[in-house]
Amino acid sequence: MPRHRLARAALLATVFVCAACGLVYELSLVTLGSYLIGDTAAQASITLSVMVCSMGAGALVAKPLRPHAAAAFVAVELGLAVVGGLSVAALYASYAWLNIYTGTLVLAAAVIGMLVGAEIPLLMELLQDIRKQEASSAVADLFAADYVGALLGGLAFPFLLLPVFGQIRGSLVVGVVNAVAGLALAFFFFRDKMTRGVRHTLIAATVAVACGLTGSYLYADRFEATAQQALFAHPIVWQARTPYQQIVLTESLSPFATTDTRLYLNGGLQFSSVDEYRYHEALVHPVLSGSRRSVLVLGGGDGLALREILRYRDIAEVTLVELDPAIIDLARTDDRLTSLNLHAFDDPRVTVVNADAFSWLRSAPALFDAVIVDLPDPDQTSVAKLYSQEFYAMAAGVLAPGARMVVQSGSPFFAPRSFWTIDATLRSAGLHTTPYHVDVPSFGDWGFVLASATAPPAPALRTPGPLRSLDDATLTAATVFAPDRRAVDPAVSTLMRPLILDLQRQEWR
Repeated sequence: MPRHRLARAALLATVFVCAACGLVYELSLVTLGSYLIGDTAAQASITLSVMVCSMGAGALVAKPLRPHAAAAFVAVELGLAVVGGLSVAALYASYAWLNIYTGTLVLAAAVIGMLVGAEIPLLMELLQDIRKQEASSAVADLFAADYVGALLGGLAFPFLLLPVFGQIRGSLVVGVVNAVAGLALAFFFFRDKMTRGVRHTLIAATVAVACGLTGSYLYADRFEATAQQALFAHPIVWQARTPYQQIVLTESLSPFATTDTRLYLNGGLQFSSVDEYRYHEALVHPVLSGSRRSVLVLGGGDGLALREILRYRDIAEVTLVELDPAIIDLARTDDRLTSLNLHAFDDPRVTVVNADAFSWLRSAPALFDAVIVDLPDPDQTSVAKLYSQEFYAMAAGVLAPGARMVVQSGSPFFAPRSFWTIDATLRSAGLHTTPYHVDVPSFGDWGFVLASATAPPAPALRTPGPLRSLDDATLTAATVFAPDRRAVDPAVSTLMRPLILDLQRQEWR
């Protein structure tokens, strides 16, 4: 193959690789924001809009560098390798130790966007230097390689980089690829466009960047553990990142000299072993005061609601639908959790289904005497659908005649608009509702909505024995709300207009 054709093929291959790297950096920032902050739509909008705007600015800034296109391109790729490769770690550190995220995200997206934008004018100059062609034809060639490379990056990120390397190491690996690709193109095909001193400087800089990113790769686990611990007030005793969420267990001594085990999902507190019984007794027992032969639980993978359900010997079957099998495995095998849920998953009456609750309800195989909805707070777009009118209508469709449903609904004290939105959405699905709330010290005042397809269901108790936190008088008082804690004309959440609710998200610290 003639040298100019080989050089042209190598340049287009470099465009392909660099485009893939650029998209990975972009997706990394969006994904980290959704993990740490929630509200994926807002994180994606901020990242994409800032990055695309900065790409335009970067293209303008690169125009004066065209006479030195080869050296400038290597410098841009080294800058991308450093900023893009370290962006996830830097954002994580900023959030963990400085409690700053959005400002750092905008800065990182802007710098990465400018560097990505600077690539095209420089590559266009190099392409024309190989063989003169019409501008429209050159642009078509570059953009074709660029867009196809973006496809590679978009597919590699969720299916290769995240599961194999994780977020921090995945970005570092891509950074090294970025640096090497830029140097290889310039050194093998455009070395005559650079002086000897410039070549040696760029080679040394590339080696330094690659060594720095490799060292960061080796230190990544230690860094992540240190940064992660900074987010929590108590020592982390177990943690895992699954395809669905981050799971963390912490353990400490409570003020009452008892062990306080806490479960966090994506940073949100799910329970404290000191007072979780208050939450789970209030969630489970009112809805089971009626018929209860068959019970459906949506969520509740820790098994604590299951523990309360299984107190009733007349319950014949319990179906628990949980998306993440890792949380079920943890609840089955971890001694800290099995001592709390009393090995509930070993009961032969329990059937576990690993599935998305929304999809599972669309083809639910049976009707149930009681439905318990114990799902994470809807502070992300991926979860908001589980608090929608459509979801509650499908849940109502699996209620047997006279059956009841209960939904954990956040804090009516700290987030009244969210609480009453859930109530209004249940009513819009054709259900009669009775809201109630109890005090759970780890959460504060926490609310639930009891719902029925027939008449307004008043909370009542016919329990299997004395409970630690509930009695008839407590439940009667639980239905009373202060006037200033009631939302006026709350909205209804739907699939086409999901409300990312402002439920009281428990602080990581």
